[in-house]
Amino acid sequence: MSGDYRTYLLPQIVAKLSSMELRARLVVEGFIAGLHRSPYHGFSVEFAEHRPYMPGDEIRHLDWKIYGRTDRFYIKQYEEETNLKAYLIVDSSSSMGYASPGHLPKVQYAAYLAASLAYMMIKQQDAVGLTLFDETITTFLPPHATKAYLKQILVSLDRVRAGKGTVAGRSLHLVAERIKRRGLVIILSDLFDNPDEIIAALKHFRHKKNEVIVMHVLDPLERTFAFGSDATFKDMETQEQMVTQPWYIQQSYRAAMEAFVERYKRECREHHIDYVLLDTRTPFDVALLQYLSKRQRIH
Repeated sequence: MSGDYRTYLLPQIVAKLSSMELRARLVVEGFIAGLHRSPYHGFSVEFAEHRPYMPGDEIRHLDWKIYGRTDRFYIKQYEEETNLKAYLIVDSSSSMGYASPGHLPKVQYAAYLAASLAYMMIKQQDAVGLTLFDETITTFLPPHATKAYLKQILVSLDRVRAGKGTVAGRSLHLVAERIKRRGLVIILSDLFDNPDEIIAALKHFRHKKNEVIVMHVLDPLERTFAFGSDATFKDMETQEQMVTQPWYIQQSYRAAMEAFVERYKRECREHHIDYVLLDTRTPFDVALLQYLSKRQRIH
């Protein structure tokens, strides 16, 4: 891939591609191309399922092709060395259907990001599963590590649409109960539910010895409330409407949103949960790098 690799990390470009498999592949290839050109070059070696040779390693596992290109010794890693189990949990409740002009719906952004993560995990020979939820669990695919299973995950993500109202805290508790083998839990959600209940559910995952990453997906206007003149606001779940002048409530809204985000950041930090704030214009490499960083820390 040439210098245009960053193109395939932009949500609005990825949305124009013809299939979920193509989106996932180009996002990951763009990401890896970027790693080769960045201070994080070491990640690209790790992603390629190799690690530097260490004294005591068996010579028969050396990759001589890489040695021929780089004059450095790398050991090919095998599946037993990369047996992470990962659980992708995507919120498809009605609030995730929101999109301000020119941006993807949050559920679509989350689906593209989840597809890219699944593609990368399978490439690393990790096992990955998928859960979709709104008011309850609508899809539960336990982790497996085959390319055929990846297609099943991508089909489910391609079909996902914002559905019914949400009781995210309760749904996440249900997911935590269904996970029988601990692993890495990645939650993609706008977290628009009672924070007490969601935080209790996040602690439930940690109590069961899972590592957890929360990818908090918002729309840019949800973060800034930078609407123009008079606007009509509709509740995505109750359909109730209200007409107001956005500037009149913008300051108090921003303060409330900042407090909302800061609480999740603080609670996640206190419970050793990785928190990543994203909006639907954030290039996908931001989240993928967080995942790779986490993966390196827990191996």
